[in-house]
Amino acid sequence: MARPRWHESLPAPTSRLARGWDRFVAVWAAVNLVWVAFDLTYVPLRTFWLQRNLYPIPSMPLVVPLQAIPDITPWVDPIKGIEPHRETEAYRRQFLELDASLRAHPAGIPLSPLQRLLLQRQEQLTGQLIDSNPFEGAEASGTLERIKNRLRGRADRDSARQSAALLLAPERIASVSWEQERRFWTEQVLPLMATNYWRSIDENGRPTDHFWRYDLLLFQSVFALDILLRAIRLRRRLPGLSWGEALLRRWIDLPLLLPFWRWLRLVPVLERLQSSGLISIEPLRAVISRGVVSLLAVELFEVLALQLIDGLQGVIRSRRWPSRLRALRSHQTVVSSDERELVELVRIWAPLLLVQVAPRLAPELQGVLGHALQQSVSSTVVPPPLRQLQPLLQVEKGLSRQLAGGMVDSLLDLTRSTGERLGRRDDEQLELLQRCIDRFWEELAAALESGPALERSQQLVCAFLEEFKRDYLSQLSRSGIEGLIAELDQLMVKGVMGSAEPPTPPAGSL
Repeated sequence: MARPRWHESLPAPTSRLARGWDRFVAVWAAVNLVWVAFDLTYVPLRTFWLQRNLYPIPSMPLVVPLQAIPDITPWVDPIKGIEPHRETEAYRRQFLELDASLRAHPAGIPLSPLQRLLLQRQEQLTGQLIDSNPFEGAEASGTLERIKNRLRGRADRDSARQSAALLLAPERIASVSWEQERRFWTEQVLPLMATNYWRSIDENGRPTDHFWRYDLLLFQSVFALDILLRAIRLRRRLPGLSWGEALLRRWIDLPLLLPFWRWLRLVPVLERLQSSGLISIEPLRAVISRGVVSLLAVELFEVLALQLIDGLQGVIRSRRWPSRLRALRSHQTVVSSDERELVELVRIWAPLLLVQVAPRLAPELQGVLGHALQQSVSSTVVPPPLRQLQPLLQVEKGLSRQLAGGMVDSLLDLTRSTGERLGRRDDEQLELLQRCIDRFWEELAAALESGPALERSQQLVCAFLEEFKRDYLSQLSRSGIEGLIAELDQLMVKGVMGSAEPPTPPAGSL
């Protein structure tokens, strides 16, 4: 695709310090883009950052542990106003107390009253958790369903409450090894409980989020300083530019300063990386531009062509044609008392055609006129029986050439002298030309008004335009547009390969 003029690289800063600053800001903006992406996705992906486990296929228990990634939730949760949920945290503490009591208990020995009480409390907390659904506040009700499904699968029951009662029954715990039951609870249930959280709300009724403070302090302050420096640099190059106009020319940097719609920062970040020479997005821009053109070119051209043709038909159907022709008279287009556009155009083009162009056409004019005279003489002067005599035909051809040459020479002499006179500045001559042109438009308008030519001409021209709309516009297709784009690509590639100039290096924008 051809590169539009408004996408041409701006001149790079001549100072090495300015070039280095531009590259630093471009890299810093890329870091900020990663920061924004992490901020926007942290809450939905908090379970991943907490457990550092990757599930390639959600419907299967396939887990890829990524324990090399540090646990960042203790530092990030306070920034987002996230705290452990009271119910799930109480459930976890109660289980830790139960685990400490049963870990040293051997299998086959009856449980103590304290152990039975702890099992009863754990069963009650499980039932309350199933009924109250504390995961709803974190929009993670699916986590509770996963817990219930695991309880049903472990106990082989249809009800999650019945499954919890069976798994925590004192008789079952006394007859089996607690280590096996403990592994189920610690590996299958408690990790899902830990993913639940409670998020505070600020005074505006929105979830607490302090990321904007770090964004403002570390990134937006640097961007504001850079925009100011670019405006100063631009005003030095263009002293007549106001501060408002200089800042307005950096409109593409506006998303860097907005506290909302932060995903729009992708545009200025790519622009800065491109202008600083760190990356090249021209191939991507060309592909996107090609796709947009192929989708919109046909519709856009059809709309513009139809609008133009309909406008022409509206003008043609108007009965103001004679008045529009009268408006072409020279006194209607006067710019000043000494300059009349149409008269001056005739005064310039008449000598050009009569003095320079017409004499060069003398051989052709002689041939055309000689042939016409020969045909006229042979059909009117020479009798039919004598037309077969070759000497007479030669005499006839020579006479026609002589007559044509004389007539053309006389005519060219007349036009040459007329053209030379028209090329001279003569007020009387200009006045006569003006009267002639005015008379022509006036007589043409009067002829259209008095006869049937106006209505018939309007019908014929409108019918021609209507036929043009049906025949030509209906032949447009995207395949044709694709062909034109491919042809344009070939022309651009040939132009680049055949150019002797080196490519313009990427430069930092101002």
